Amino acid sequence: NICTWCFLGYNMLIYYSALIGIPNDLYESARIDGASELRIAWSVKIPQIKSTIVMTVLFSVIGTLQLFNEPNILRTSAPDVINSSYTPNIYTYNLAFNGQNVNYAAAVSLVIGIIVMALV
Repeated sequence: NICTWCFLGYNMLIYYSALIGIPNDLYESARIDGASELRIAWSVKIPQIKSTIVMTVLFSVIGTLQLFNEPNILRTSAPDVINSSYTPNIYTYNLAFNGQNVNYAAAVSLVIGIIVMALV
């Protein structure tokens, strides 16, 4: 999926920098208490990067709602996979320019804009 590889590298850099920022004291105290690596990941790492997870999910959702160029270019080579409603922007574009339904396309664009503003 285009949405996956489009944001994967960016999100991994953000997660990596957040994980590096966790103090080593937390890992050491968890190991002294007898926590396994899975337990350290679940009880130390994830709670420490919770705000980072929320931020990357939010940025990915907003970026997915804005995605237009890549699927539109690839639609000619894979029309069965990337259809006219693959992303909200392609759906709106097809309503306005292929279906000549400009009023409905404007309403859909307004709803997408409200959703993005609510997320921001």
